[in-house]
Amino acid sequence: MSDTYWYNLRTGEVEHGPESPAVDRAGPFDTAAEAARAPEIMRERTKAWEEDERRDE
Repeated sequence: MSDTYWYNLRTGEVEHGPESPAVDRAGPFDTAAEAARAPEIMRERTKAWEEDERRDE
């Protein structure tokens, strides 16, 4: 079994290893706890990217 965890975007569940189709997954993450925070992590990264783009303009 894989040592990575994934967040299933469709179901909201954490998967151990890539169980669902790639289009439905976010990750990989090192721990199940990180994978469970995937929506929050994605929002944080999006915000940081948007701020970087504004600074670059």
